[in-house]
Amino acid sequence: MGTDGVSLETVKWAEVFESRCFSCYYFAGRLDRPSERSYSCAEADFRHPVIAEIYRSVYGVCERGRFITEKIQSVKNHIKDALYEFISRCELDLFVIENALAIPLNIPLGLAITELLCEINIPAIAHHHDFFWERQRFLTNAVSDYLKMAFPPHLPRLEHVVISSAAADQLSLRTGISSRMIPNVMNFDDPPPPLDDYAADVRESLGVGEDELFVLQPTRVVKRKGIEHAIELVHRLKQPAKLVISHASGDEGYQYEQRIREYSQLMGVNTIFVSDIINDQRGVTSDGRKIYTLYDIYPHADLVTYPSNYEGFGNAFLEAVYFKKPIVVNTYSNYTVDIKPKGFSVIELDGFVTEQTVRDTQKVLDDPDLKRRLVAHNYEVARTYYAYNGLYKELGNLITKTTGCQGGGGQN
Repeated sequence: MGTDGVSLETVKWAEVFESRCFSCYYFAGRLDRPSERSYSCAEADFRHPVIAEIYRSVYGVCERGRFITEKIQSVKNHIKDALYEFISRCELDLFVIENALAIPLNIPLGLAITELLCEINIPAIAHHHDFFWERQRFLTNAVSDYLKMAFPPHLPRLEHVVISSAAADQLSLRTGISSRMIPNVMNFDDPPPPLDDYAADVRESLGVGEDELFVLQPTRVVKRKGIEHAIELVHRLKQPAKLVISHASGDEGYQYEQRIREYSQLMGVNTIFVSDIINDQRGVTSDGRKIYTLYDIYPHADLVTYPSNYEGFGNAFLEAVYFKKPIVVNTYSNYTVDIKPKGFSVIELDGFVTEQTVRDTQKVLDDPDLKRRLVAHNYEVARTYYAYNGLYKELGNLITKTTGCQGGGGQN
C-alpha cells in the first residue's frame, strides 16, 4: 500500500472494518494486497502516462483543449467500467474512497467515482486527508468545472470524513458539505516491540556513527515539510550529526529535493536520503542492500524533526510519540488547533529556528531523565486521544449510519 499517510490510515481503517466482520476489497492502480481481494486498473494510478499527461495539460493554465476534455472523458469511462466490474465481482455493501475525491491528481478517477455513486444505490464514505484548495499547484487550473463536480461531490448517500477541524470548517464553508472529524490514530495500547536482529544494524547501514546524533526527518521531500528548518537546527546544534530523510519527493517534483541538497551542503549538514531502502515491508534491493520499514528506523533516532509549514494532520507526529522520541515541531495550523491543546510537551518553533529552539533541543538531548519524562508523558496523552479505541467507536457509528449494520458476518 505504501508508506505515505493515506496508505497507512487505509490499513488502519481496514483493520477496524475486518474486526466488525467485513471483508475488505481493494481497487487501485497498483496493489500489494492479496490477489483474491484486489482489482487493479492501471489508469487509477496517478503515475500512469495518460493520467500524468492530463495533469500536465490542465494545471498552471487557464484553458484546456477539446482533445484534453475528450481524453478525460474517455479515460473516465474506462475507469468507471472497471469500477462497475469491481463492485459486481466483490458484491460490495459499502464503498470507501481514500482521498481520491479530495486531491485531483487523477481527474478521470474522481469523475468516474462521482458518476458511479450517482448511478448506483450504494452507501459510501469519502475519507479526505487534504483538499485541492490547500495546495498551491492546483489553484491555477483549466478544470474548475470538474473540481466543483467531484473534489469532493455533494451526494445523498456519501458520508464525508476529514482528519482535522480546520478541514471540516473549510469543507463546509466552500461546498456546504457537512462532515465527521476522525483524526489519524496509532495503536497506543500496544507499544512497539523490542528491536530485533534484522533492524539492529540500521545505524551502520545508514552510515550514522555511534558517536553521531541521529536526527530523523520522517517525511517526503516536499516544500511544505519545511526541511530547511531541520537542516538549520542540526547546523546550530554544533555536534557530529546526520539528518536522515526517510521518504522520496513523490508526486511534487524534484526541484525542492535539489534545493535541500544544496542547502545541506551550504550549511555543512550531512543529510542522507534513504527512501530507496525504506518500504512498507522488509526485503532486499536489486543491488543486495537490506530494505527496512520506517518502524525499523524510528527506534534508532535520537531526535525527530517535524518542521512542516502545513499538514493535513500529522502522522509523523504520532509515530514519533509512539516510539517515544523527542520531537521538534513547527506550529503548523492543525497542530496548533487540534493537537497542541491535548497537552503534548514538545520542542516548538514558530516558523523559524531561534536560539531558544536550539537551547530547548540541546537541553532535552543532554538530560536523559528529562527526555524520558517528556516522551512518557506524550505517550500517555496520545493514548488518551489518538488510540485505536476512538477509531473503533467513530467508525462503528459511521458504519451503522451508512449501512444499518451493527457488525456481523458476511459484509463486504
